[in-house]
Amino acid sequence: MRTSSTDQAQTQQRLVDRFGRVATDLRVSLTDRCNLRCTYCMPPEGLDWMPGDEVLTDDEVVRLIGVATGRLGVQEVRFTGGEPLVRRGLVSIVARTREVAPDAELSITTNALGLARMAGSLAEAGLDRVNVSLDSIRPDTFAEITRRDRLTDVVAGLEAAADAGLGPIKINAVLLRGVNDDQAAELLGWSLERGYELRFIEQMPLDAQHGWSRDTMVTADETLAALSSAFELTPAEEPRGSAPAELFHVDGGPAKVGIIASVTRPFCGDCDRVRLTADGQVRDCLFARSESDLRTPLRAGASDADLAARWVTAMAGKRAGHGIDDLGFLQPDRPMSAIGG
Repeated sequence: MRTSSTDQAQTQQRLVDRFGRVATDLRVSLTDRCNLRCTYCMPPEGLDWMPGDEVLTDDEVVRLIGVATGRLGVQEVRFTGGEPLVRRGLVSIVARTREVAPDAELSITTNALGLARMAGSLAEAGLDRVNVSLDSIRPDTFAEITRRDRLTDVVAGLEAAADAGLGPIKINAVLLRGVNDDQAAELLGWSLERGYELRFIEQMPLDAQHGWSRDTMVTADETLAALSSAFELTPAEEPRGSAPAELFHVDGGPAKVGIIASVTRPFCGDCDRVRLTADGQVRDCLFARSESDLRTPLRAGASDADLAARWVTAMAGKRAGHGIDDLGFLQPDRPMSAIGG
């Protein structure tokens, strides 16, 4: 992983909240549009997409990333969506980001549709690695979850990413009760054979339909039990730090599998993330119910110093945790496709 220089770090402000957490990992949503219709994310007909004039332009995206990396100590930038591969100008955005943030780690979270065509160009532009969302390697189950028969395209995208050197390649999987919760070990075995790093993520209340239920969610403990029936898992020894995944060695290692218990074992106390939505809003938490507007001052002629100051203020009031375990928890109004992963 690339790191910022000492000289640069000494001159930067930091995105510090009232609990002393420092945000160094920026998630940048490039669009709320997606070419899949995953059942746990959006309805079959899709959603009302953001009007084009509300979405940040390429120039605006790159400028705000430059503020974050050049003035605020951000060291990692991940492009998300919706589906970022459908954003026109993505390769150019990555290349220009590499120019303004030469020391940052650049990655993308994608469903991999179209990645077979774009992997080489993204690598040449300066992208370091990819995270791919994949919940099943069975064509029928994949089609049931995504409402699209596109598994072969995802597999081709993963292979192209590996050939382009966009590694380590990580796969994010969500288990759904009665749909693919019997496929955890199968997906892990498939990933290990190909050298991909698999992470299972507890389903979170971020669907547009607001149909999430704690009672039907497959928990991290259930996932661990399912994997342990086919593999010998031992906790990884290295410190977890701010990483969301609990890592386990598989059959003695060196291969690992991760489990992200966002709901049952939240890791908010070590969170180092900040999010920028496609329409220029700062979110200090994935589950935040309020946002801070950077697009309006940006378009009104604000300086980089002013934008940085606004960003610092936006992060200062971050809550201690997302509050899913609180009886009064309210799901964010925006679904995951509009927030960015």
